[in-house]
Amino acid sequence: MHWGYLPRMHSTVPDTRVRTLRDDRPSGDRDFVLYWMTSARRLSWNFALERALEWAVELDKPLVILEPLRAAYRWASARHHQSIIDGMGDSARRLENTAVTYIPYVEASPGEGRGLLSVLAGRAACVIADESPAFFLPNMLVAARRAVSCRMEAVDSVGLLPLSVPQRTFSAAYHFRRFLHKELSGHLGTSPSPTPLLGVALRPLQMELPAAVIERWPAAVLTSNRAGRPVLERLASLPIDHTVGVVNWVGGETEARTRLREFLTADLDRYAEDRNHPDLCAPSGLSPALHYGHISAHEIFHEVADREGWTPARISPPHDGRRRGWWGMSASAEAFVDQLVTWRELGHGYCHYEPDYRSYESLPAWAIQTLEDHAGDPRPWTYTREQIEAASTHDEIWNAAQRQLVEEGVIHNYLRMLWGKKILEWSAHPREALETMVDLNNRYAIDGRDPNSWSGITWVMGRFDRGWPERAVFGKVRSMSSDSTRRKVRLDRYLRRWGEQPDLV
Repeated sequence: MHWGYLPRMHSTVPDTRVRTLRDDRPSGDRDFVLYWMTSARRLSWNFALERALEWAVELDKPLVILEPLRAAYRWASARHHQSIIDGMGDSARRLENTAVTYIPYVEASPGEGRGLLSVLAGRAACVIADESPAFFLPNMLVAARRAVSCRMEAVDSVGLLPLSVPQRTFSAAYHFRRFLHKELSGHLGTSPSPTPLLGVALRPLQMELPAAVIERWPAAVLTSNRAGRPVLERLASLPIDHTVGVVNWVGGETEARTRLREFLTADLDRYAEDRNHPDLCAPSGLSPALHYGHISAHEIFHEVADREGWTPARISPPHDGRRRGWWGMSASAEAFVDQLVTWRELGHGYCHYEPDYRSYESLPAWAIQTLEDHAGDPRPWTYTREQIEAASTHDEIWNAAQRQLVEEGVIHNYLRMLWGKKILEWSAHPREALETMVDLNNRYAIDGRDPNSWSGITWVMGRFDRGWPERAVFGKVRSMSSDSTRRKVRLDRYLRRWGEQPDLV
């Protein structure tokens, strides 16, 4: 496998974002170009869709988009399924009057979808896939390469910096920020198209898929409830975890764009000052939409930059890794962009280059050493996994955060750090703490199973951080306390909502 492209085709997609999985020349006697949409689940600001459209125009072929949803991925639940189905319904509506053939497919049982990609690829001149650095998606691409018999490319629409550029991981945000400061401006001029389908003359698909294919792999039938939310009638019968229920957060590109504009209008100006205060609710709420691929980091950055009247010429030297000042934006915009670009892409890059990113052994050597040195320290409190999941601890603030996670699928960003630190403190061994954090976060959080889930959880245990003054249990790993959190951030309204509720007599 190598990064590359066919030079005969003029492409607006940078070659640093295209990885050739099969180097076959596209076959002219095949029926269509296939875009296998698995992580960039959107119809705009999407390099993979742009690349598929370029091949369709180059070969004068129809474009077919297959968006599948498996039943057997780990932590599969009604919550995660509905969020993706929201996006499927949104895409189906937006593609109704286009020449694109859209196939949303939801497995009814584990493994039922096996063979669908291979059958469709057998009629495809080439297959375009999404590049994604975590969870089961990289292994899925490896398996797909063996199942496909035509040209196949994986296209990176993950972040502002192409995943292929660094060629290494970074031990801290400071080092990655310094790299970005030097390298990123050269990539900011090649954003994906906001409207890739606009003005593209596509040949419509004239033939029907074989009846045997339609019968074996029927496209998902989506209707709308009274609120207009997409409904898959058989969702309740799918073999997924229905104890993790659907939340009010609605997925899909349209909802994500609305959420972005509301944040820019109402909250961005106070982001730097208020974002750590749960009572003030300044976080953007865009993390789940980024996770499901319903919005692009490019679009978010573009909208922030446009609002700031910003150009890359305002990036200021020296390239010293500082957190503030180098973008040349307002303090709130810079604080938000640091989360969107530095921290998000630091985590994605780590997962891309470190195959063992999920394990305890992948933590920095100094962190493992100090955690092991203190593994036998007495814990003032220890809790079972069941007690932790049920928010049955002595800590009012921590219990509130856990309840929010279970019921809403999110935790306020500042409290998420405290949430992880206390699990580390209350577990019999740091390895057990890691397992508990991963399982609870990825089961309940609507942005769980993401590269930033693993990077955030392992940050709790020292990744991307430095040593601090040595303490019991934590060793040199940074600690946090609920008492200091109560002093630092405003929590009154938050605790009234998520704190202990008195029994009604």
